[in-house]
Amino acid sequence: RSYFNEEPFLRKLLELNDCAVEMARRDFFGGHWQPYLERALQLSPNYKGTLDGGQRVAETVVDVARARYQGAGHCGQVRLRDAIVFGYHLMRSSSFSVDAMEAVPSWYTQGQAPLATERRGSAAASSLVDQVEIKHGSTCGLKDTETFLHTLVSLQTSGLQDTCHERRAAAGLFRWDEDIVVTRAPGRLDVMGGIADYSGSLVLEMPIREACHVALQRQAPDSQPAWKHTRERHKRHGPGLVPTLRIVSFGGEETDRAPAFDMDLTDFFDKTTGEPITYEAAKAFFKQDVARNWAAYVAGTVLVLMRERGVRFEDGISVLVHSEVPEGKGVSSSAAVEVASMTALAAAFQVHVQPEDLAVLCQMVENLVVGAPCGVMDQMTSVCGQEGKLLALMCRPAQIIGHVTIPSHVQFWGIDSGIRHSVGGSDYGSVRVGAFMGKRLIAACAVEGMRADPPLVSSSSPVTHAPSTASSSVSKSEPTEAPLPPSHAAFYLAAVPPHEYQRAYERQLPASYQGRDFVDKVGDHADPVTTIDLQSTYEVRTCTGHPVFENFRTEMFKELMKGPGSKDQLRMLGQLMYQSHVSYSQCGLGSPGTDRLVALVEQAPVSGELYGAKITGGGSGGTVCILGSRSASAESSVLSVVAEYKKATSHQPYVFRGSSPGAAQFGHLIIRVSSSG
Repeated sequence: RSYFNEEPFLRKLLELNDCAVEMARRDFFGGHWQPYLERALQLSPNYKGTLDGGQRVAETVVDVARARYQGAGHCGQVRLRDAIVFGYHLMRSSSFSVDAMEAVPSWYTQGQAPLATERRGSAAASSLVDQVEIKHGSTCGLKDTETFLHTLVSLQTSGLQDTCHERRAAAGLFRWDEDIVVTRAPGRLDVMGGIADYSGSLVLEMPIREACHVALQRQAPDSQPAWKHTRERHKRHGPGLVPTLRIVSFGGEETDRAPAFDMDLTDFFDKTTGEPITYEAAKAFFKQDVARNWAAYVAGTVLVLMRERGVRFEDGISVLVHSEVPEGKGVSSSAAVEVASMTALAAAFQVHVQPEDLAVLCQMVENLVVGAPCGVMDQMTSVCGQEGKLLALMCRPAQIIGHVTIPSHVQFWGIDSGIRHSVGGSDYGSVRVGAFMGKRLIAACAVEGMRADPPLVSSSSPVTHAPSTASSSVSKSEPTEAPLPPSHAAFYLAAVPPHEYQRAYERQLPASYQGRDFVDKVGDHADPVTTIDLQSTYEVRTCTGHPVFENFRTEMFKELMKGPGSKDQLRMLGQLMYQSHVSYSQCGLGSPGTDRLVALVEQAPVSGELYGAKITGGGSGGTVCILGSRSASAESSVLSVVAEYKKATSHQPYVFRGSSPGAAQFGHLIIRVSSSG
C-alpha cells in the first residue's frame, strides 16, 4: 500500500517487537515473495501490549503527555507520537496553551530531524572527526558537515545494530575500507525575483545555513553490498553482474516516505534500443510508487548525466542523503538534494562539469524527471552561492552577473509560515501558464504592429478585457512597436521595459483566457515544462505583468544594496519588497499565513528596525523573507513577530538565519572512515 500518516508508527511498532517483515511494494505486486516469507518464518513476536489499535494510540498519547518519551531517540516513532499528542491537545480545547505542551521537542516544531539539532556544534562531533581521514577537500569549519561525518562514523561502528530501520539500511550501504565522496549543498532564501526567473528576470538569492549532505560511493558490481531483496531480484534475472543504485534518505520516517530505494542501473536503458530511456519514461517509472517517488531527485541525476553527457555507469552506486533543509517551506529543499547528489556523482565518476552547467543539469532533473516546473534560480544558488552574499542571477537563461555583498548593517531572516509550498502545485503552474500565454500574445501583437484589435483575441472569446474606461486603441502617430523579435520564443518577458509594456501591451492583453479557447485560437504557449488545462481559466494580464515589474524592482534593489548605508536606504529596499509581495498576491500566489507575517512586520514599531518583507520563491505558502538592520532590536522584533504568529495560528515558525557556501565553493570531500571505532 502507499504510505499514509500512521504507517511509520505502525511499522516501527511491529518491527521493534519482531512482529513483521517489510516488503518492497514492487516485489509484492510482482509476486516475488520468497525472501520475505523466509524471513517471516524466523520472526519471534514479543509484543505484550494491547491488540486494540485505538487503545494503543490512547496509551501513547497519555505517555507522551506525561513526558515519558522525552530524550528518546527512536526516529520517526517518537516524532509521530509527538505529532499525535500535539494535534490531540490542539483539537481538545481552543484555550489550550501550546507553550504548556512540554512533550513536543523543539526539533519537531521546527521541522528538523533530531540528529541535526542535537549534535550541531557539539564537542563530540569535533572529536569524532578525528576518526575520519579526509583525503581531499575541507569541512570549511562547518559544524553541520562535521556532524554528518560524525553520523558516518556512528554508522560504521554500530549502525547495523541500530533499532532505527533507516540507520540499519544506511550502515549497509558502504564498503568502509574504500573511499566515500561527501558533498554539501545549501537551500536558498529568495530575497527578490522569485517566480519571475522563468520569465528571464534578475533574481537575488541567498544560500542559507541549512544544507543537504550526500555520501556516495562507487562500487564494482562484484563487490557491491546488496540488500536481500536485491539479491533475489538479481537471481531471477539470471547470471551476470548487475550494477545497482541504492539510496537511503534520513528523515524518511518523519515525512511519510520510504527511507530506502534501490534499482538496477540497467532499468535506465531501453531494452529494444540499448539507449537511455526517455525522460517521460523515467518520470512514469518513479511515479509508480508514491512512497518512493522522492528517489527521482537523486536517481534522476544519473539519467541526466547519461542522456546529456553520455556517461555510462558500469559500477554500482550507493548514496546516503541527509538534509537539514526543511521540506515544503519554499527554501529549495529539492534543489539542495539534486545539487548535492549531482556534485557527488560527478566527483566519484570524474565527470568534469562547470558549476553553472551543473545547476542547469539539476534543473533538468526537476523539470523532466520529477516533473516540477521550476526555474533555474534554486539550483544555481545552491551551486554557485557564496556565504554572506546575494547571488545576482539573470535568468536568460542562467547568467551570473555577480555576487552582491550583504552590507554589514543589513540582515535577512526567513520565517516559515507553516503552509506547505510545492513548486509542482497548481497555483504555481497556473501563474506560469498565464505568463507564457501573455508572452505569446505580446509576440503576436508585435508582429502585427499592435493593431487596435489584436488578431488573437476575438470578441467571441470568453475572456475579460480591460475596463472600458481605458482606451483600447493606439494612435497611429505614436510609436507602437516594442523592440521584440518576431519569434514568440525568442525573447523574455522580463526584458520588456515597464514603460513599454504599459504603453504598448498591457491594455491589449485579456484579463483572463480559458485554456481551450487559447489553444483553439492561438495554439501552443511555448513552455516546455507546463501544459494548458483546457478546462481551466488563466489570469493573463496580471501574470504577464508581474515579471516585467519584478525585474525592474530587483534591479533597483541590487543597485540600492551597493549604496551608502542609511535608514532611507533600508526603507526603500523594504518598499520594493512590499511591492513584490502585493504583486504575488495579485497573481494568486499569496496565502493567509504569509500575508499575516508580512502584516506583522509592517505593524512592528519603527524602533524595531524591520523595514520590509515578502513571500518567496513559488509563493502559495512557504517562507517570508524579512529585511532589517543587523541589530539586537531587529532580532528582538523578529522574535516578536514569531511569537505573535504562533499566538494567532498555534504554529511555531522556523526562523532561517545566516548563510553558507554553495556547493561549488565547498567542493567535495574524499574520506575514509576509520575501522578502529
